[in-house]
Amino acid sequence: MNKNAIKKFAIEARKKLIASVTDKAGMLGITEQACSEPIMKGSDFEVYQTAAGTEATLNRTQCEQRRRLVSQIESRGFEAVVEEVAYTWFNRICAIRFMEVNDYLPNRVRVLSSEKEGKLEPDLVTQAPDVDLDLTAQEKEEIINWKLSGTSEDTDKLYCKLFLKQCHQLHDILPGLFEADSDYMELLFGISYTNKDDVIYMLVNPETGILEVDFNVSTLDEDGNPTGQVEIIGWLYQYYNTELKDDTFAKLKKNIKITKERIPAATQLFTPDWIVRYMVENSVGRIWIEHLRAVDPSTDEKATAENFGWKYYLPEAKQEELVNAKLAEIRTTYKDLKPTDITCIDPCMGSGHILIAMFDVLMDIYESAGYDKREAAIEIVEHNIHGLDIDQRAYQLAYFAVMMKGRGYNRRFLRGRDGKPEPKVYAIAESNEINRNHLQFFGAHLSEMERNLAVMQIEGLLDTFQDAKEYGSILNVEECDWNVLEKFVDDLGATGQITFERVGSEETQESLRKLVRVAKNLGQKYDVVVTNPPYMGSSGMNGKLNSYLKKNYPDTRFDLSTVVMEKSLSMCSEVGVMSMINIPSWMFISSYERFRKSILTQNMISNMLHFARGVFGSDFGTTGFVISKNRIINYKAIYRQLFKTQGTVDSVEEKEKMFFEGEKTFVKSQNKFLQIPGTTIAYWISDNELSLYETTDLLEKISPPRTGMMTTDNNKFLRYWFEVRTDIIGFSIPSIETSVESKKQWFPYNKGGDFRRWYGNRDYIVNWRNQGQDIYNAGMTSFRGKDFYFKEGITWSIFGFNNFAARYTPQGSVFDIGGTSTFPPRNLRLYVLALLNSKIAFEFISVVNPTVNIQNGDIKRIPLRIDEQKHCVIDKRCQECISSSKSEWDSFETSWDFLYHPLLHKSSTIAEAFEQWQAECDDRFNQLKSNEEEINRIFIDIYGLPNELTSEVEDKDITVRKADLYRDIRSFISYAVGCMFGRYSLDKEGLIYAGGEWKDTFQYYGGTFGDVASANVKLDGSNTFKELGTPFYYLPVEGKNPLDCWKVDADNVIPITDEEYFSDDIVGRFVEFVRTVYGADTLEENLTFIANALGNKGDTSREVIRNYFLKDFYADHLKVYQKRPIYWLFDSGKQNGFKALIYMHRYDADTVGRVRTDYLHRAQKYVETAMQSAQYTIENATSSSEKSKATKAVTKYTKQLAEMKLYDEAIAHIANKRIEIDLDDGVKVNYEKFQGVEVAQEGKKALKIDLLATIK
Repeated sequence: MNKNAIKKFAIEARKKLIASVTDKAGMLGITEQACSEPIMKGSDFEVYQTAAGTEATLNRTQCEQRRRLVSQIESRGFEAVVEEVAYTWFNRICAIRFMEVNDYLPNRVRVLSSEKEGKLEPDLVTQAPDVDLDLTAQEKEEIINWKLSGTSEDTDKLYCKLFLKQCHQLHDILPGLFEADSDYMELLFGISYTNKDDVIYMLVNPETGILEVDFNVSTLDEDGNPTGQVEIIGWLYQYYNTELKDDTFAKLKKNIKITKERIPAATQLFTPDWIVRYMVENSVGRIWIEHLRAVDPSTDEKATAENFGWKYYLPEAKQEELVNAKLAEIRTTYKDLKPTDITCIDPCMGSGHILIAMFDVLMDIYESAGYDKREAAIEIVEHNIHGLDIDQRAYQLAYFAVMMKGRGYNRRFLRGRDGKPEPKVYAIAESNEINRNHLQFFGAHLSEMERNLAVMQIEGLLDTFQDAKEYGSILNVEECDWNVLEKFVDDLGATGQITFERVGSEETQESLRKLVRVAKNLGQKYDVVVTNPPYMGSSGMNGKLNSYLKKNYPDTRFDLSTVVMEKSLSMCSEVGVMSMINIPSWMFISSYERFRKSILTQNMISNMLHFARGVFGSDFGTTGFVISKNRIINYKAIYRQLFKTQGTVDSVEEKEKMFFEGEKTFVKSQNKFLQIPGTTIAYWISDNELSLYETTDLLEKISPPRTGMMTTDNNKFLRYWFEVRTDIIGFSIPSIETSVESKKQWFPYNKGGDFRRWYGNRDYIVNWRNQGQDIYNAGMTSFRGKDFYFKEGITWSIFGFNNFAARYTPQGSVFDIGGTSTFPPRNLRLYVLALLNSKIAFEFISVVNPTVNIQNGDIKRIPLRIDEQKHCVIDKRCQECISSSKSEWDSFETSWDFLYHPLLHKSSTIAEAFEQWQAECDDRFNQLKSNEEEINRIFIDIYGLPNELTSEVEDKDITVRKADLYRDIRSFISYAVGCMFGRYSLDKEGLIYAGGEWKDTFQYYGGTFGDVASANVKLDGSNTFKELGTPFYYLPVEGKNPLDCWKVDADNVIPITDEEYFSDDIVGRFVEFVRTVYGADTLEENLTFIANALGNKGDTSREVIRNYFLKDFYADHLKVYQKRPIYWLFDSGKQNGFKALIYMHRYDADTVGRVRTDYLHRAQKYVETAMQSAQYTIENATSSSEKSKATKAVTKYTKQLAEMKLYDEAIAHIANKRIEIDLDDGVKVNYEKFQGVEVAQEGKKALKIDLLATIK
């Protein structure tokens, strides 16, 4: 099946149909803004002005259809009605395509295509008017005239007429999909088979459309299973909703809650076929096998399932004798079961995938009971299958799927036995528009008691189904007397005179019929409930839905999927079975603990397939399961783990393969789960691990985890430490009192972060000035964990998919809700940290919560077994791990304890320096790995779990970085740029300047080199700049002459140009940096090594380095500094006309002016001169290659000058403003002040220009 073709068609068809429907509405004087009134009226016509300004005349029937359309728009909105009309025609077109391919159409004439290969004209058009469509004489005459005309307009009219007549005919056999001919949707319908941009051509074209084989029910997959029906309908439904779903989630990100109209698109996911079969075979199939075992106790469960061809059926595990006796007792309730007795429902049926699987399994059951297939098909629809969905379009497809399934087994199915078969599948109905005053006209022939009962129950249903599409199948319907209600609704009294009050009572009767059918489906009990529920977290729900769930489903309200799970269990009969696929959060998360206890103490898990991630792509994880309403103490269920490791994304096909291989099978009594803290469904837990909960204290007794601060606005109160002035950051503060005394504003803040053990992730600072006064004023009136602020402790990230990492945090930090912490006694601090980073801790975390977010409750429930004899060795190993991790963390400039770049080893070449750094990294990595494995070995021994765990640690889980030439050379260049600006210095270790008073740190040298030379100072070619007399700043070093010190850029502007125009050109400065670090003798060798490591284009090492600065340096800087750059790139655009770096912490109000006058204007002159030189070459050179090269240069210079001219206009505007920045505001706020500068263009819209390179 070509899913790409299906997806492409469904998405494009929706766009085209919506556009077509919108245009058709406009031709009726209906737009999103208004529904116009007629400009002229007659007794049987009305005239409307169209959106195009023309006039449209409608006949009486069309006027009535238009009035219904306007009523719908006024009630539901233009967008919702257009969407409904578009998807209804989409469904009808796809249904007709399916029927014609499978030869299911009543007249057996193709409507969209031709039996003859390569023929564009549909057979319906070719054979018209001689087709069985109940054409009137007038219609036949119209068709003949249109065919004779041959114009494209008449051809389209002809085709529309025939298509609609076909739809009218299909209404007789498929009324749930094809409405009566008074349907207002016909007003908005237009179709063409000749237009290649039309939906019909898109669908049937064999080159770009969907292949016929994908619609054909006789098409088989590799295993011989039919794929043509279930697959195509399901995927068409899912893909049709793609853009609507994307738009819904985009709105959700803007805090626009999901409306009831968008719930279906936002929540539906198509379930893979084999998983559907697992659910149905182990629920519907299991009930029948239980019946067979009740009739004949010697029946072999496994062999019986195999005989039926139920590949995904899981036989029961071996049980204890008492359990077997109880099972046999329950089985007797099925002894007299007949196939017609089995009631099944999918309350969230979507496109009907599960219903079709039910149909197949039921057909197997009926055949085994001696039924003929044709008879069985009708019985299944009439007695067994039920379905509901919140979405009308899903209902249409599910209804169609069931009817086509019946037609596949019985050629006469669509005509039924005593009339048309009526599948008990419905869309949720709302009572909002039902006129309650009409109830007085119903039930006149009922007894007074029956009528009073009916009125009371109908009134109750009308209340229940108010805004029902907000809630769907989770509505709770009270038990009713359905026979009385059906009689009541059918009994609409007739009188000779139609009064005003009775007008519309027939419509009310039809609405009540729909309502009672839906209510009955919801209100009765079933032997089997199978579904794939909608997935929507509470954060996406609107207020009405949220309130309903809090009131009616307090234990499961956190996600719509778990609410449906609770509802599905309540829909089961006393011995019923529920099966579904769902997110596994209900199995583990503390919010669902009461719900879990309810299931474990009242129901019985029969079996489970734990898929984890991959069923729905890179998803949130899923699990499929079967739960019986009966509970048998000590019953052992089968659990299958169908994933390689937690967090990995395995394909659906891989999971199916794992299913058949049978590995990772666990047998567990659910009573065991009640012994686990939080009663999690940790089916893989060993008896040894369970016993530890009974014999060992939990971590919370010694060191309970603490939840930290919520700032209310992280953008306002948090910064990366490198964004602000470091002189107002309070490092290593021991207490809250000291923080106040320090007068500092910013303090280190533990916020979780990436997976990293032992030490690190020390990136953030928080505005805790005067005990968080600013945060308090913003609305945070209490600070969680405040008593532990600034204390030495252990912290971790709440996000951990397949591992857990804890880190030592020295004194001086506040902590966040995402950087949850614990503060053990000093003598146990290293011991607890080692435990948390061991396999023991993660094993027990996984038992209580193997999900993405690790909660405090998961940590506090870790058993803490202290071994005094091994305490010291654990502490020693742990301290070594912390030291290794801190050493590595501080080797990079994003650490506030960074001293110097690791490639500044004492060596003459950078290659040798890198080798030394590589050896250091390897030693550190190997030592850390050795320590971690030893810690694991010790704790596994302490906890007595050698059979459950091994001590080995994979390289990927060692969280110190190895040497990386590509990365480390780029970080070396970054360090060099920092030295150029004065952030660092070659004369002193550590951070030198990051805000504050510049002249308190550096001294200015403004004399000429000649002046110094006359003072007998030998330069020996070591001057920093190429132009004598260029001033600089230097860091005073005792006993060191200024010219021997590292020279810092004087004006905080370093140009980056594609040719060397300036004395402080960045490549020249970098070359000088390399010479200073490694010496002049090895300069070229070192530059070549650097260039090779960078890998950029260029004929020389300096060209390669220049291209790196032009193209990649800033992207690397943004990545390293988390999109909070401290060096800002002034950038004229893609032509590389002008680029220049500044250091944010040295910015002043004149910086932009300096960039413009001292650099941009000079760059323009340099380019103009270069262009003149190139033009001279063109005019005078004799070599064609020289002329060609010069011509390309002129083209480049011309584009650069044009770019720089526009850029100059923009930068002039900002330079004149002399904008100030406040480092406390952070990079994002300050950076934005230089973006989106408007430049006027004559006769055009003003152009917006960013002065700084875009952060992306």
